[in-house]
Amino acid sequence: MTPIPHHVEELLDSHHIREVECIFPDINGVPRGKTLPAAAFAAGQELRIARAVPIQSITGDYPDYQFYGEHDPDARLQPDYATLRPVPWARVPRALAIHDCMDSDTELTPLASRSVLKSVLARYAGRGWTPIVAPELEFYVLAPNPDPNQPLQPPLDPLGRREVGQASFSFSALNAFDGFFDDLYAALPVLGIDGDTFVHEMGPGQFEINLKHGPALELADQTFLFKYALREIGARHGLLVVCMAKPIAGVAGSSMHIHQSVVDEQGRNVFSGEDGEPSAAFYGFIAGQQRYLPDLLPLFAPHVNSYRRFVKGSAAPINLAWGYDNRSVGLRIPLSGPAARRVENRLPGCDANPYLALAASLVSGWQGMAEGLQPDEPATGNVYGEAVTLPRTLDAALQRMEEQGTAERLFGAEFTRAFIASKEMELASFYNEITPWERRYLAGQA
Repeated sequence: MTPIPHHVEELLDSHHIREVECIFPDINGVPRGKTLPAAAFAAGQELRIARAVPIQSITGDYPDYQFYGEHDPDARLQPDYATLRPVPWARVPRALAIHDCMDSDTELTPLASRSVLKSVLARYAGRGWTPIVAPELEFYVLAPNPDPNQPLQPPLDPLGRREVGQASFSFSALNAFDGFFDDLYAALPVLGIDGDTFVHEMGPGQFEINLKHGPALELADQTFLFKYALREIGARHGLLVVCMAKPIAGVAGSSMHIHQSVVDEQGRNVFSGEDGEPSAAFYGFIAGQQRYLPDLLPLFAPHVNSYRRFVKGSAAPINLAWGYDNRSVGLRIPLSGPAARRVENRLPGCDANPYLALAASLVSGWQGMAEGLQPDEPATGNVYGEAVTLPRTLDAALQRMEEQGTAERLFGAEFTRAFIASKEMELASFYNEITPWERRYLAGQA
């Protein structure tokens, strides 16, 4: 068992914590887990959970036993005590701590998404390198939607009006819902989230937060907790806050762009040489992402809805061209000095599990560097007139993921097969639904 740090009891006592949420991200980034009395948590009481829970589908269903153990075994929950935080939205004093899922005292459960990211980071650590990332998350603040058959829409402002969009970088909507945003701002330091800028984005009720750069596991944890906070604090204010990739037809989708660089043991950016010019590692990282990201697309676009975001001319990528300060490409190189040289992966939607998106992005770059790959020439101008080279649907993306074998080679067969099985269950559920489009156009004609 991991020794319990001295700060744990101090935090629980100083905040009069009654109970602790022992949480972990499932395959979709949804918080799962159990709640322990604070005294039991401080005493190190062991918690176990069915090994299948980390691959629970978004519908709440589970794949067949073969994907997580024929006898439905348990996994042990091991707390990462560095993530222990008070819960800002709790009505009674409560804390949370992110946990790892363990198959034994020393082995992480390969099905758990935090395990997947840790396995990728171990490759970098073996070379003395640390990936540094900075996610940008877009989300919508919307009115409650008790009937899913009805479209989502922005909430009423204090004057009884709904925003219609085209208010990019405006402060009016921030001010209209200042109670929600005040509580959200206040929650960030409590949860250990290092937020940077907040802006109003293009869609009606759409906002973006940039998280400050840092080590990948820390930023994955911060992103996980931020999305949790959005939902809970929004609900306290009677607002539905969603991270769907495309919640409203005809308006901008929500992305989770990831800025990526790598530093060595001296803190030097390996993407820049001693002369300040781009290094071989920089070009290899780009080439690896061009080569492998399409094979791993379901980790960046995990739902049927995710693929509605990839629309030409919408600042969402249609291929993995790369270019300098170009927002039409999939891999953008922001203007910066040598110390801040980085690659922005514009593929993920905000609906992606941050642990899996970061793992897939970083392992692709790693492979490019390890294999000495070379990217194609950087794109200039708008690339939306070029061919669409990414899968257009979840079905096609899963088929490519399975056929190419890249995911199995980089993440292992057990995780890959379980992930695909979970997503195929979600697809089957989706295809059992009859949509308004089908009723509108086919009921009287077909």
